Amino acid sequence: MSTSSSTNGVAVEVHNPSGALRVVVTKALPGDRWLKVLTAAGCRVEVSADPDTILSNDKIKRLIGDKCDGLIGQLTEDWGAELFGALKAAGGRAYSNYAVGYNNVVVPEATKVGIPVGNTPGVLTETTAELALALTFAAARRVVEGDSFMRGGHYKGWLPTLFVGNLLQNKTVGIVGAGRIGTAYARMMVEGHKCNLVYYDPYPNKFLEEYVRDYSKLLQSNGEPGVSVKRCETVEDVLKEADVVSLHCNLDENTRHLINAQRLALMKPDAVLVNAARGPCIDEAALVAHLKANPNFRAGLDVFEDEPAMKPGLEECENAVIVPHIASATLWTRAGMATLAACNVAATLQGHPAWNKPDVLPFVDGPFEDIPKAAPSIVNAKELGLAMAP
Repeated sequence: MSTSSSTNGVAVEVHNPSGALRVVVTKALPGDRWLKVLTAAGCRVEVSADPDTILSNDKIKRLIGDKCDGLIGQLTEDWGAELFGALKAAGGRAYSNYAVGYNNVVVPEATKVGIPVGNTPGVLTETTAELALALTFAAARRVVEGDSFMRGGHYKGWLPTLFVGNLLQNKTVGIVGAGRIGTAYARMMVEGHKCNLVYYDPYPNKFLEEYVRDYSKLLQSNGEPGVSVKRCETVEDVLKEADVVSLHCNLDENTRHLINAQRLALMKPDAVLVNAARGPCIDEAALVAHLKANPNFRAGLDVFEDEPAMKPGLEECENAVIVPHIASATLWTRAGMATLAACNVAATLQGHPAWNKPDVLPFVDGPFEDIPKAAPSIVNAKELGLAMAP
């Protein structure tokens, strides 16, 4: 049960009003395990009910108020010196981003005032890879164009040339960034569609390479053609060779506008470019120009350079499939992210160590009473000298 209230003029829903520790959550979160984590830790939880999709710094500071022990924020918020200063002044001792990425967080500013910063890795891998896969085939097979055609009442009967797209079976898939999500996507394409794989990553992914080679042997043992895997020396090599290129890289100074006009020109005329990583990895204006100049080229985009805005003209490109940053939008993943964020805050406030291990499923699945007494992921644990779980 919750009660409606307001904090310094900002509407909130209050849970466990008698809790000794005050935790602010800037957006309503899915599931209920996360709330149980916080209330079991003795927290009064105030969830913003403000109608603004993205809260301003002013509203967040009003939510923080004079006393705030911990806060769960969003990747759309600007967590730098201003907000961490306000949180520290209110007695704040814990912050968690409700996201695996934290480009919106200036971590050194949090470290400067002694506030641990949590994030939510480990529950987005397959979910994000599945969405990248969905974008791949929606673009290649012109699904959204066909859907719009049907809804517009234009279908008069079957035609040999109606919405002809590309078959991806036995083609070459390229990934840029062979981490967990890139690996999961590559496996889906290789196993499900017998694609050959080329990839670029600063570091070789020996597991992925061996996996593809073993799968190739399995295919050949059953009388089918094998598949190949190759680590390319440059991004350009991937772009030239692949029929589909999916981005799974982090955003930093090296990957901002990684895909620009020059690199787009290297891709095959009927290639598919997928981005479920970070919007600024693509020069979006250059992509719009390329889509308009090359009608057989296709893109599937979950993220955007100036999100939530799109570059002018992108909405006019029928050869682009565009969705509103929903790569993590399965109930299991979004609820799991909420639980991880809550555990980061609750464990920190209770003085428990940082977990910082790849496997975070003990926090998300299984009996509530078996949740580890640790903060799942604290990105500045080393800088703050926090104790680590054994």
